[in-house]
Amino acid sequence: MARPIYVRFETPADLADKALQLVQIASESGKLRVGTNEVTKSSERAEAKLVVMAEDVDPVEILIHVPMLCEEKRIPYVYVPKKQRLGQSAGLTKSAASVAIVEAGEGKGLLEEISQSVPALKK
Repeated sequence: MARPIYVRFETPADLADKALQLVQIASESGKLRVGTNEVTKSSERAEAKLVVMAEDVDPVEILIHVPMLCEEKRIPYVYVPKKQRLGQSAGLTKSAASVAIVEAGEGKGLLEEISQSVPALKK
């Protein structure tokens, strides 16, 4: 299956798992914004520390603007394979196309680790 147009680089499976783990930690001890509208708002306000997007979003137009916005605001972003797992990690019973981590809570070290590995993925 071809990657959607908004997926600008491949996120390794171990990094995607760490991102999901961070989303879960932040949902319990920090602050999240869930859903593309909330992610867009927190990114425009430069509140987001990390944006996590699902690769299986349909229609792709939902997320097509988010990577460009993140790059403009210098917010690191990664992709995870399934929106269902992203929603579960965020503490929802439904799926989520994207999540912005506003405060990592107890996951600050994990946030730093993920943020530092993102620039190497874009090359």
